Amino acid sequence: MTKAGVRAGTGPTVAAADAPAAMVGLPRRRGVELSLIVLAVLLSVYGYCAVGLARDGAVPPGAAGYGAGLGVLALLAHLAVRLRAPCADPLLLPVAVLLNGMGLVLIYRLDLETPGDRAAPTQLVWSTVGVALFIVVVTALRDHRVLQRYAYVCVVAALALLTLPILFPAVNGARIWIRIAGFSIQPGEFAKVLLAVFFAAYLAANRTALAYAGRRMRRFSRMQLPTGRVLGPIVTIWLLSVGVLVLERDLGTSLLFFGLFVVMLYVATGRTGWIAVGLLLASLGAVAVGRLEPHVHSRVEDWLHPFASIEAGQGANQLAQSLFSFAAGGASGTGLGLGHSVLIGFAVKSDFILATAGEELGLAGLSALFLLYGLLVERGYRAGLSLRDPFGRLLAAGLASIVALQVFVIAGGVTGLIPLTGMAMPFLAQGGSSVVTNWAIVALLIRVSDSARRPYDAPSARPVTEPSAHTSGGPAARASSPADGRGTPGEPVDTLVDKSPGRSR
Repeated sequence: MTKAGVRAGTGPTVAAADAPAAMVGLPRRRGVELSLIVLAVLLSVYGYCAVGLARDGAVPPGAAGYGAGLGVLALLAHLAVRLRAPCADPLLLPVAVLLNGMGLVLIYRLDLETPGDRAAPTQLVWSTVGVALFIVVVTALRDHRVLQRYAYVCVVAALALLTLPILFPAVNGARIWIRIAGFSIQPGEFAKVLLAVFFAAYLAANRTALAYAGRRMRRFSRMQLPTGRVLGPIVTIWLLSVGVLVLERDLGTSLLFFGLFVVMLYVATGRTGWIAVGLLLASLGAVAVGRLEPHVHSRVEDWLHPFASIEAGQGANQLAQSLFSFAAGGASGTGLGLGHSVLIGFAVKSDFILATAGEELGLAGLSALFLLYGLLVERGYRAGLSLRDPFGRLLAAGLASIVALQVFVIAGGVTGLIPLTGMAMPFLAQGGSSVVTNWAIVALLIRVSDSARRPYDAPSARPVTEPSAHTSGGPAARASSPADGRGTPGEPVDTLVDKSPGRSR
């Protein structure tokens, strides 16, 4: 970088010709997205037909309607992305369509075993609502940074949603549902997105104080505790939300919120010590709750001794039946429609739907599903890393972490890795609140990835004053550059410059 000269009474300036060239925008690849969506719809229709052929030897009569309905929903979502987020990641929407389509196939397959309890039509309606919300978010939210203004509105709404189920009777030992006139929703599903927005906004505004301010511990000089004035509000909000969930016995969501809080705190500060502290606190809390809370204690006992009920002559419990389903599936599976996972019982379409996938699709199909989830999470993290504003980075990391933590908690529970928790597998499991929330998460990731992949203009042509020794660190050095549309006023320059070697594709 050459110096243009030094004017009298001013510091050295950088010529406009020496400014970095504008970043070339990545290919939009909307055609690739459309091709992948078509493939996702065809795979879902193939699964639907495979169930009918295996069960009745004929293609189900509703196959054409199912394919047309799913195809129209996917096409509308694609058009919204093409018109309002043309630079968005081309893989996010096809992955969501395929997971949602396979969830409908698995629920339809289980409906054949329970003629009096058909859930697939209702799930299709909720999927329609979810896609409609997706279109609204992508169309109405033109800039993800707008959400930063409503951080405290989001946290108040989240706490209200978490508190409402206390007023309603418990279902299966947990107060997580609101049931009115046959209509039921799970408010905690929506609260997790609102809390992710609040955590991202608060941590983005205070990340410097969290990382560099505070007292160091005497014995552990490398550990630095942030000041209570900075860390106190967010810890208070987190404790209130987790405390309400413990009262409602929704320990799966409590674990999700705790993991989300720790991950976003680590992303904001870059200190690995928060991960260690989080794991330690999670272990202590799990031991305490597992011993003191009877409902959780019974699940821990089932986890430690999954075949105890068989040895006692009471038959296999849900976890044992789930393990039998995975074992029966083997490497390639029994085939769609040919399994016996319905023996698991009442939660086979929700908490244990992964057991049906493991039995009928085998290890190969189950691995493919996990790879789809992994791809969804990876593209979310990649979009966050490509952004230049702290709020967007934290929001993308938080939303992707919600999906990752939820998949880990559910898959770990049904496979016997960790004790069971009552949560819904994203997109696959029966649950209207869950599928609607997951479509909202994908919509926000689409919006964030569009900002991350959109080309930005070169800096202004006017000379930029370089900070001299006596002016470095002053207000001029900390001024943001709102002209590129990616900075946040008042942020240090070094946090706004994209120092990554390349852009995500």
